[in-house]
Amino acid sequence: MRPVGEDRVAGTAPGRLVPVQGPDRPVRGSGQPVQGSGQLVQGSGRPVRGSGQPVQGSGQLVQGSGGAAPGPVLAEAAPLRFAVLGDSFSEGVGDRAAGAWRGWAALLADGLAGPGQRVEYVNLAVSGALSADVAAHQAPRAVALRPHLASVVVGVNDTLRHGFDIGLYARRLDRVLGALDAAGAVLLTACLPDPGRMLGLPAPLARPLARRRRSVNAVVHALSARRGAVHLHLADPAWTDDRRLWSADRLHPGERGHRAVAGAFHRLLAERGLARGPAPSPEASEPPPTRAETALWLATAGTGWVLRRSRDLLPQLLLLAGEELLHRGDGTGPGPLDARAETALAAALAATMGG
Repeated sequence: MRPVGEDRVAGTAPGRLVPVQGPDRPVRGSGQPVQGSGQLVQGSGRPVRGSGQPVQGSGQLVQGSGGAAPGPVLAEAAPLRFAVLGDSFSEGVGDRAAGAWRGWAALLADGLAGPGQRVEYVNLAVSGALSADVAAHQAPRAVALRPHLASVVVGVNDTLRHGFDIGLYARRLDRVLGALDAAGAVLLTACLPDPGRMLGLPAPLARPLARRRRSVNAVVHALSARRGAVHLHLADPAWTDDRRLWSADRLHPGERGHRAVAGAFHRLLAERGLARGPAPSPEASEPPPTRAETALWLATAGTGWVLRRSRDLLPQLLLLAGEELLHRGDGTGPGPLDARAETALAAALAATMGG
């Protein structure tokens, strides 16, 4: 895997902006993650694009289409810039097409372009990225691009580290979202599924991870609402209980899962009249991995992940599990541990939300 902080657009030089045409023109590199176009609603009380108001960073007026489904059309001289930030979820791990990761962001982008629109799309997400990596490496590069649209989904890897600190996570995410919002980007965010539940861990091991996931999602919900982000609730049982959506490692979506995420975001945008292209198909376009391919992946990349986490998370997770069992044994149950997590979350929200 590439080092954290390295960016890429599949099939291009790292960090390069790739222009893509709308559906009335030939699309370059069909099937590759560099396709797409997108529009979203403005956050932070700014006018909705397509209202005839200036689009920040472009200097162009956006006019409505005049059709049955109102929405924005960017002037030809002002391509839409779409930046994707995060970890392996947004990098596209689990959805391989033409020998490279594709993922939900590219699938979504393919369904957002309207007639005459084009987009410059860059995916900065990297497997293993923490909120610290997104804040230090990905966000500055994204802000420099002055994107009209930016997706930020990060936090699972934070919950799987021994030094997890909800206060630090909240400050970093607030800084990232704030910088992109101030640069004129409309934000896409998502909450996280429970890794302990997805992996089928026993309760003493799963509960500490569930607490962390609840805290991260509470921060994501609060900051998403504050910034007017378009938000997807990926922690809902409809997502986590359907195993067909997940890859063999149970932590990353498979192709169907990535398509479901792209389709759900597309529906949210279509409700606002902003998804101008066809919705992503829910049907897989690639053959599912064979048992041999799955076993090879688990034996290589999967084993590497386990070994890295064994050096980092596992020792503390065992201590946390011992703490769970201790409270269960003395009759106090998980209440004191839940209360401690809630106190830390309240302090984090107070520090970032100002209340």
